[in-house]
Amino acid sequence: MSIVLGRVLGPHGVRGMVRVKVMGDGPANMTAVETVTLAEDERGSAARHYRIEGGGTGRVGEARLKLEGVGSREAAQALRGRWIIGEESQLARLPEGEFYWFQLIGCRVETEDGDAVGTVKELWETGGHDVLVVRTEAGRQLLLPTAKELLPVIDIENKRLVVASLDGLLEPA
Repeated sequence: MSIVLGRVLGPHGVRGMVRVKVMGDGPANMTAVETVTLAEDERGSAARHYRIEGGGTGRVGEARLKLEGVGSREAAQALRGRWIIGEESQLARLPEGEFYWFQLIGCRVETEDGDAVGTVKELWETGGHDVLVVRTEAGRQLLLPTAKELLPVIDIENKRLVVASLDGLLEPA
């Protein structure tokens, strides 16, 4: 399964290195692989494969990548806005009870009583617990912290999350 690992923000320096906005917890999944795919959109249109010649971390939430065949600032600038696509099989295995963001997006959310709440549309990094952005069937937006106590059931295989029944938790944002 293809997933988005990041997005090229622009050049870093004059020798073709690119700055990348990391989608997820950190740059390790991007900097640990031998090749990446850059595409025009999240679906992989006009995809082109690049061998990674080097890289590392940058500012918070960013990585730096040196891609084979990208040798100048201008060449790196031409890649600005490209999506970095990878395969789920490239990702490091997570410890039990931890999940990648892409695994949570699209999950249906329900209460402990089985009542439908909505669907996870995105996640926000807040500095504390990440926050699930849930869209209800009525079109409302709910913000739910990812604290383990508030999500007693995370069933990735069945794309289902169960949220604890706490007063005020399911109020719209």
